Amino acid sequence: MDLPVDEWKSYILQKWSLLPKSIQVTISTAETLHDLFLHSSPLLQPEDEMFLKRLSGGYLVGKDPDTSLFYREKGNQKFQAKDYMGAAVLYSKGVSHSGPSSTDISLCYANRSAALFHLGQYETCLKDIVRAQTHGYPERLQPKLLLRKAECLVTLGRPQEASQTIIDLESSFAAKPTLSASQFQILQRTLCRVKVKVQEKENLPEIFPEALTKTFEGVDLREENEQIPGASSSVSLHIDPLKGRYLVATKDILPGELLVKEDAFVSVLNPGEVPLRPRGLESKWDIQVTNGDLHCHRCLRHTLAPVPCDGCSYAKYCSQECMQQAWDRYHSVECSLGALLLTLGLFCHVALRSTLLARFEDVGKVTKKLCGEMSNQGICLPESKNPVQTLKYDLGGEGDKKDKAVETPIPGCDINGKYERNYNAIFHLLPHTENHSPEHKFLCALSVSALCRQLEAAGLQAFTTDLKPTKLKAAEPPVLCAELSVWGVAMLRHMLQLQCNAQAITTIQQTGSKESLITDTRRVRLATALFPVVSLLNHSCSPNTSVSFIGTIATIRASQLIRSGQEILHCYGPHESRMGVAERRQKLRSQYFFDCDCPPCEREKQRPSAGPGRGAFRCHRCRALLQGDDVLSCSGPDCMESVSRDLLVSRLQDLQRQVGAAQKHLRNGRLEVAIQLLLGCQSDVESFLSAEHSVVGEIEDALAQAYAALGDWEKSATHLQKSLQVVEVHHGPSSVEMGHELFKLAQVFFNGCAVPKALKTIQKAEKVLLVHYGPWNDEIRELQKMKSCLLDLLPIPVGPKE
Repeated sequence: MDLPVDEWKSYILQKWSLLPKSIQVTISTAETLHDLFLHSSPLLQPEDEMFLKRLSGGYLVGKDPDTSLFYREKGNQKFQAKDYMGAAVLYSKGVSHSGPSSTDISLCYANRSAALFHLGQYETCLKDIVRAQTHGYPERLQPKLLLRKAECLVTLGRPQEASQTIIDLESSFAAKPTLSASQFQILQRTLCRVKVKVQEKENLPEIFPEALTKTFEGVDLREENEQIPGASSSVSLHIDPLKGRYLVATKDILPGELLVKEDAFVSVLNPGEVPLRPRGLESKWDIQVTNGDLHCHRCLRHTLAPVPCDGCSYAKYCSQECMQQAWDRYHSVECSLGALLLTLGLFCHVALRSTLLARFEDVGKVTKKLCGEMSNQGICLPESKNPVQTLKYDLGGEGDKKDKAVETPIPGCDINGKYERNYNAIFHLLPHTENHSPEHKFLCALSVSALCRQLEAAGLQAFTTDLKPTKLKAAEPPVLCAELSVWGVAMLRHMLQLQCNAQAITTIQQTGSKESLITDTRRVRLATALFPVVSLLNHSCSPNTSVSFIGTIATIRASQLIRSGQEILHCYGPHESRMGVAERRQKLRSQYFFDCDCPPCEREKQRPSAGPGRGAFRCHRCRALLQGDDVLSCSGPDCMESVSRDLLVSRLQDLQRQVGAAQKHLRNGRLEVAIQLLLGCQSDVESFLSAEHSVVGEIEDALAQAYAALGDWEKSATHLQKSLQVVEVHHGPSSVEMGHELFKLAQVFFNGCAVPKALKTIQKAEKVLLVHYGPWNDEIRELQKMKSCLLDLLPIPVGPKE
């Protein structure tokens, strides 16, 4: 979650309510962030820290041999049931909870290598074998590990290496016979089989697995903007007193053109619902799988074989290299704070990491003074080339006086007007201090203060360099040293910035049964990040761009023709296809502090009844649109029907519950039950909802999935085409949602061998998805494979007989 856990929020809100009115007023009227932090921080008392410590203690983030054994045994159960994916994830959890160079971690790595072998992940399997050996895998078990290694090498087409592994294995047998007679015979038989495979391949040239695609890093902007790194030369940066900074097209931009390709300045993986450790002894551990188990905590790549941090069980990485980079840049500080950061929420974590990353930039050249007004109060650090001491921004509010020597026309730009994709740009994102409620600011300030106290208690060497820990005397009030006060104000600024400037990094996850031949997906939030260039885009409820992500890299493409002089617009979440104007404006006002006046909002305000009534109720007699507030009346000229809105809303909610139950049956393979429920829902829908209602689309899509699972491709296609009609009404013919639905229809036609229809649908899906994702998208590559296969099946035209 973005903000701290509910228990901490409630505790701080109660603390706020008990403060004397004078202190509340002082905090509420603080003119700068420094004042806000200065007045709030001393209010954090030892009993508050003890309460927070108890909350943090509910998260299991340390190493624990008992936990490692639990997950290894659970993984073994999955392995025996041939659920190799589930086994690999549980072995990974065991790896994370094991100490380095222990028997526990070596056994988990070895077991995971077996699961990966059965999943066909041979290269990764070899890496896990090496890891198991490096961490001291028991010598008596080495033969089966070497045998697995030989089989991987043979499968990968590396017979010379496989032969050497077999020689090593036979030497091991001869030197130290550690196996029983029966085990030895089994291994001997397997070894003979592998030898035959090696001999078959020894005369073949060395084969290396071909890369499936070009790396995403190879997808570059046609021409990078000289003034805005990471942006296309087709855009320029402007500033307006009301709109702030924004991007404008400098020429006509075609749909699909790449406008921004930017790596996040900072990102933190969304941990998902990390369960608190139960107080009872019956269920100490949890086997729930979260994003944190499947993605690298630095680059966000998906991985079935994460490498854990040596110091905690929470942080996991796709490789040793990623782990080392994370450790060098921020995790050496964060490692001991894992439970506290999970308690304080993602925004606090992003704020800390942003400030830590600032140590690696020469931000001192942007401004010559440290902490603006703090220096006026005698709180100033000495000049130093130490990277820690280059955090030299004015940490007050937006209205503070700036150093005139370094003022630039547009915040975030250097003295030459070039926009900087660095901490300077991050720092200049507005925190909107005046718009946040006093209670929210107090919560953020005390959360940051608690984090700073923990950093101070751990010793400042872990946080900064060349500074010694500051020990507080018992009689002194709880006040932070000058260095951490600077960092605390910076973190508070970032925490407040994030409500309006955080970008959710999303990914497409497959849902439904693994055996399903038709892909069903959903977009899920993977991480929270700050992107200096992406943050320049203003909102529209009907944007002209589409954003997608690969790892921590964001790409923004034109989703329609953008004329020269038009603003480049992005959707912050509330989209005209998903909610009405009143709901959109309320959400934007509460989170982003502005009233949206984009064309769709203005159009709907002037003509609230305009539009297709796609979410509307219909008269059960004449199917005309129902209109009104609490009581809805039929709009048909000769119909006098009326009905309570509450009654229809209740019917809709009941219908949605039935659809949800049918989808659950579908996921569990109870196809006939799911179909009967869905057909009943379909009949009910016709009596009171419009044909374009989103629930109609859900029912048709689920029926398509069910019939596809039964192999009835014709019925599946019929229902999916009805779902497409609903998607088109809601999202438009060129929307990314339309692209995903066309992809599913192409799969249905492909599996049903409807070659002409499949080729036509593939062409449509490719056209739409290319605009939003570019050529390296997984679905586009799958479409190209299907097209290639179908073209091979097409009969060769035969000319007329002579």
